[in-house]
Amino acid sequence: MILQQISSQALIDLEDRYGAHNYHPLDVVLSRGEGVWVWDVEGNRYMDCLSAYSAVNQGHNHPRIRQALIDQAGRLPLTSRAFRNNQLGPYYKELCDLTGFEMVLPMNTGAEAVETALKAARKWGYTVKGVPEGKAEIIACRNNFAGRTISLISFSSEPQYRAGFGPYTPGFDLIPFGDADALAEAITPNTVAFIVEPIQGEGGVVIPPAGYLRRVRELCDEHNVLLIADEIQTGLGRTGKLFACDHEDVMPDMVTIGKALSGGFYPVSAVLSSREVLGVFQPGDHGSTFGGNPLGVAVARAALQVLIDENMIENAAVMGEYFQDQLAEINSPHVKEVRGKGLMIGVELKESAGGARRFCEALQQHGILAKETHKHIIRFAPPLMITQDDIDWALARIRPVLLMD
Repeated sequence: MILQQISSQALIDLEDRYGAHNYHPLDVVLSRGEGVWVWDVEGNRYMDCLSAYSAVNQGHNHPRIRQALIDQAGRLPLTSRAFRNNQLGPYYKELCDLTGFEMVLPMNTGAEAVETALKAARKWGYTVKGVPEGKAEIIACRNNFAGRTISLISFSSEPQYRAGFGPYTPGFDLIPFGDADALAEAITPNTVAFIVEPIQGEGGVVIPPAGYLRRVRELCDEHNVLLIADEIQTGLGRTGKLFACDHEDVMPDMVTIGKALSGGFYPVSAVLSSREVLGVFQPGDHGSTFGGNPLGVAVARAALQVLIDENMIENAAVMGEYFQDQLAEINSPHVKEVRGKGLMIGVELKESAGGARRFCEALQQHGILAKETHKHIIRFAPPLMITQDDIDWALARIRPVLLMD
């Protein structure tokens, strides 16, 4: 209650003085959220068109997910994996039934899920495929984003993510995104996995050519290479399907999920795969004190049920098509391209526009919160329960911003 009486500027000053400066947020200080809306400490209302990088697909403060958190917090928040808890088994089954995978390995953050998938792929390569010890290779795409641990930045092509953090983890090869021929050329007998985002989110909502994922699946099958789909941002309804891979009817060997897995209430992530792949782990090979904890699992079970019960995935497909079509009709001299799938939409600006940051700051003044990525791209990714009326409200404010000098 005391914090709510402090001005936005005073709170910004506290952050800047005592916090590490590893983010460049818009200068809005939020204190409350509900559905697609958030409010700052002065009571101004905004439409959230970022959804915490797709972590709040179900909307802010969803009552069913909130109640699951409250109920479980009052019973048993944490056991560690030294003991079992009564939430984990049902969670595994529900997640497997929903996705079609055979096994789940629970973690907390998206970066942890990707690290887990990489470890599984390497051990599978040694114990199943027969790659010589220490020689496993993993192929990734340029312009990817998987997180900021040392190993994950080791296969990043973004200079800022890498500068000053070497030496890097070996064993990764980078190829262009959306180029299946490049993958075919890069595969060697020691290749154990190809990790790819079906749509590159942080890279600027970059969508590969039609048929790309199907061809990738064929190549991985041909060479006995695991296909790892990083669906942490694209998954759980964001693109109008449960997974973005579903648009091409592709079943990866492993999928990493997180963000919306908890509806934004708690860090929860997971790796989904087969018994053959996740079965390579033996007790002590890998773990997490908080991974699979009863509080996070109870929240995730509710978050998944909300997505299905409230038809949010289907709504994302319909509303996303409408939103994208309407954005494309804005005849702005600054816009180079509007692209997206479902409610994952990127508006790429021309070099002459002066960067996307000033447009995001202008949108903030009009009551819309969006965020630039890769300097020239505005990303629109509102919660999946957004209505056409909500979108029309937003468009009335987006148009003058995109048309400004």
